Amino acid sequence: MKISNQNIEIDGIDKEILRALMEDARTPILEIARSVGISGAAIHQRLRKLEKSGLISGSKFTINPKVLGYTTMAFIGIYLDKAMSNPEAVKQLKKIPEVIECHYTTGNWSIFIKILCRDNEHLMQLLNKDIQSIVGVSRTETFISLQQQIDRQIPI
Repeated sequence: MKISNQNIEIDGIDKEILRALMEDARTPILEIARSVGISGAAIHQRLRKLEKSGLISGSKFTINPKVLGYTTMAFIGIYLDKAMSNPEAVKQLKKIPEVIECHYTTGNWSIFIKILCRDNEHLMQLLNKDIQSIVGVSRTETFISLQQQIDRQIPI
C-alpha cells in the first residue's frame, strides 16, 4: 500500500526503513538493507528523498531528564491579558531552559507549555519568579504529570 500526498509518495520499503529507524535511529543502514532486501546505497537514496520531502525532519538523541535530576514534569496553561501579549510572552518563555514545549492553543488558555523541574519546589519557584512575572500573564493553571504512559510517534 502506498501513501502519498502532493509532497511525497512512500511505498512498503520506505515504511520498513522508517519503522526500523523510528524504533532505533542507530540501526546500521546495512542491517536495514539486509532485512529489506535492497542495497545500502538504495537505503541512503530513499532516506535523502524522505528528508528532502520534509517527512523526516532530523534525528536526535533523547536525554533521560531523570538522570539529570529533573523528576517533575508539568503542563501549564497560561492565561494572558490580551492576545497581543502572545509573541512577547513566548519570547520570555524561551529564556526559561526548563520550558521544553510551548504551544498557542484554542480554548481557555492562550499558551500551553510543558516544563521539566527538579522537584515541586523548583516548579513553584519557576511559576512564581519566572512565569507569572512575565508581562501580560494574568494567571496560570498547572497540571503535574504523575507518570507518562504513552510516548510514541504517529505510526507509519
